[in-house]
Amino acid sequence: SNYFSSFQLHFFKMSGDHNVALILDYGSQYTQLITRRIREVGMFSLLFPGDASLERIQSVNPKVIILSGGPNSVHVEGSPKVPAGFFEYVAENSIPVLGICYGMQLLTHLLGGEVSPAVKGGEYGRMPINIEPNSSLFSYLNGRESINVWMSHGDEAVRLPEGFVTIAKSHQGAVVAIENAQKRLFGFQFHPEVMHTETGVEMISHFLTKIAKVTPDWDMGQVLEGQLRKVAEQVGPDDHAICALSGGVDSTVAAVLVHKVLGDRLHCVFVDNGLLRYDEQNRVMATFREHLHLPVTCVDHSKAMLDRLKGVSDPEAKRKAIGAEFIEVFKAYSHELEAKIGKKPKFLVQGTLYPDVIESCPPPGSGQKHSHTIKSHHNVGGLPKDLQFTLIEPFRELFKDEVRAVGRLLGVPEQFIKRHPFPGPGLAVRVLGDVTDGNKLDTLREVDEIFVNTIREYGLYDEIWQAFAVFLPVKSVGVQGDQRTHSHVVALRAVNSSDGMTADWYSFTPAFLRDVSNRICNKVRSVNRVVYDITSKPPGTIEWE
Repeated sequence: SNYFSSFQLHFFKMSGDHNVALILDYGSQYTQLITRRIREVGMFSLLFPGDASLERIQSVNPKVIILSGGPNSVHVEGSPKVPAGFFEYVAENSIPVLGICYGMQLLTHLLGGEVSPAVKGGEYGRMPINIEPNSSLFSYLNGRESINVWMSHGDEAVRLPEGFVTIAKSHQGAVVAIENAQKRLFGFQFHPEVMHTETGVEMISHFLTKIAKVTPDWDMGQVLEGQLRKVAEQVGPDDHAICALSGGVDSTVAAVLVHKVLGDRLHCVFVDNGLLRYDEQNRVMATFREHLHLPVTCVDHSKAMLDRLKGVSDPEAKRKAIGAEFIEVFKAYSHELEAKIGKKPKFLVQGTLYPDVIESCPPPGSGQKHSHTIKSHHNVGGLPKDLQFTLIEPFRELFKDEVRAVGRLLGVPEQFIKRHPFPGPGLAVRVLGDVTDGNKLDTLREVDEIFVNTIREYGLYDEIWQAFAVFLPVKSVGVQGDQRTHSHVVALRAVNSSDGMTADWYSFTPAFLRDVSNRICNKVRSVNRVVYDITSKPPGTIEWE
């Protein structure tokens, strides 16, 4: 589609500005983490599906290529491989290649070595490895002979291809790091990108700067300048743009950036869909007006939205109904704006992030190909044909923490930058079942406000990635004021994460949990029981729906 080709072109332009580390994704749950770790050491990284064509790989002119881990086995028919001509291409251009986990097994297998199921049943979790002296990959350790790393493999290399040497082994004797320094081909059987691997970030940095000899040139100041320049080039001197603001960090920082270039030719709209947090409309509009000086129109669409959601309980049906209703509001606003300014706004600004557009690698045996997926709730994806806009997505290749860094450079207030993420469908995915039933939304708003305010009072807000309450579709028996009650149960959720892709539940003290539970049950009369969600992601998701 045109949408996809413009997305590719955008990346090719971006990659032309920086040295690129390209990761080929074979389905590891840690692949995005590799991409982020490389950014952290000051280098631009891109993630392509493992079945990307050689032509596509060449188009971004990578300075280094990383083959990711994954759940496949190189023996299985149809397991992913590198494209034909890959090894000739990297040899001709002297591009270093690092295989991680499945990636190392792929290098071994494709270059004439042998990989077989691990004799002792594989290695999983944190364990020590023994390092051979004089290896270039581990020279930064200055002679240390052992470090702890994170393993997750059922197959292992039993015979290396010609020219390769073993540079580290596990205590069980498995080959866990290999190199062919002359051909610039390297492999780790463990995951340097996860926190459990000792000196992991240093290991990646050493590989990129000392082994691959790539100069780190990824800097948020330059990124901001580049995006301001691109918006100025993309939008004609008389063209107008619309931006739908959610009140979240991404769309707000995107609007501030574009407003810097377009001034009053940018028209922002904030929709109150009846699914916002406590007093959200007033708070957000005040921030837009007083601190960010953005021209924002507020549309109250809460009645129509809640009418549409009446009787809808299925989570996906709720998301779709909210998306469809949003398009109706957007359509009406766009037509009003056209009548007012005498011309059709040509551009649509969105705060789309890189994790929203990364192509996912399907699990083995699913019969699926690598697919290009965009999260529906992040984008105004289904805009009708008569509302064709050209997209401006300045953060399409950035992660959340990078957008926050850009926001700081643009002078967005710190309390806004540090706001916890809020889902596109709002409280609809935090009220399980029909959101219009009874006064569930108001009850949830009160509980959520108490929870978040208590977190702030204890000085914990900035330590937590996201914290919120969930209204459960159950009632429980309780005793309040000597009376037997049959009231609602709410769940509290707080997680730590660096990008929302994986998350751990936050470990509050018992004193905090006791205090917040008492406050909620004392102040919100319709609630008599509070539970705390202690599920990580995976297996759970951050939101409940």
